[in-house]
Amino acid sequence: MKIHAWQISKPGGPEALEWSEREIEPQANDVLVRHTAIGVNFIDTYFRKGLYPAPLPIGIGAEGAGIVEAVGSGVTEFSVGDRVGYCGGTPGSYSEARFIDEASLVRLPDAINEEVSAACLLKGLTVAYLIFKTFPLNASHTALFHAAAGGVGLIFCQWAKSLGVRIIGTAGSEEKAALAYENGCDEVILYREQDVARRVRELTDGRGVDVAYDAVGKDTFEGTLGSLAPRGLFVSFGNASGPPPAVNALDLMSRGSLFFTRTSLMHYTSTRAELLALSRKLFEAIEHGTVKIHINHRYRLADAPQVHRDLEARRTTGSVIMVP
Repeated sequence: MKIHAWQISKPGGPEALEWSEREIEPQANDVLVRHTAIGVNFIDTYFRKGLYPAPLPIGIGAEGAGIVEAVGSGVTEFSVGDRVGYCGGTPGSYSEARFIDEASLVRLPDAINEEVSAACLLKGLTVAYLIFKTFPLNASHTALFHAAAGGVGLIFCQWAKSLGVRIIGTAGSEEKAALAYENGCDEVILYREQDVARRVRELTDGRGVDVAYDAVGKDTFEGTLGSLAPRGLFVSFGNASGPPPAVNALDLMSRGSLFFTRTSLMHYTSTRAELLALSRKLFEAIEHGTVKIHINHRYRLADAPQVHRDLEARRTTGSVIMVP
């Protein structure tokens, strides 16, 4: 079967994205999903630039949603016509359609449309494991969250605020700060104008935060370390500005016996049961109004290179999707 899709033959900038016709072949456990919406995430740029090495050429994109058009002989959970979403696995969502293993798919509830799924599944599952698994948050905690007006940040702020967490966010502009405040941030630090660690200490009477979530990487590493309370946890889960430096064990000790972890969604959804449990928790939060998904930018699938330019220039807020 032939479909049109974006692929990468060699690492590079947005111009490295190639629009091509590809032959795709199903396996017994595969489902053919015709995309109606495609999620855009910063991790896509890591694959394009070669930060996450992969055999080339390769498709790109980790998240999508659509309608099941065909199922393989070994498929047991899905039927033609089902509405489904997915995130993770082999890149390839920047496409008109694709075959994907049924183990990667979740069935969408009636209240969740395909655009919402494509806008939130990867980001929302990330927030779910950050809040409930990596560091179980409650009303006694104060958390620092970098890029609070981004797609992950807005979901985190709403969800954590519903638990009574005090949230200190960072943002790059007054406009983004206002968006973070609207979605639950108690305080927002303008990182281009203020020293993050110093401001965090001022806001916490010198103590620091219980946990800090950092998907920016290199540029925010020192500020994040300097913001933690004794025995606080540094959660690194992305590299938007480049990989963070190596962690010095003695430095963690001298700063107050700090903890450090580098997380990945795939390690929190490594079984079918874990994927379904976290996605159920996310969908229920959306259905109950605890979390509202902000789709602030829609592009055509044909405009994928421009999407990457805007994403890396930090011209986007909330969730970004493409439509075929």
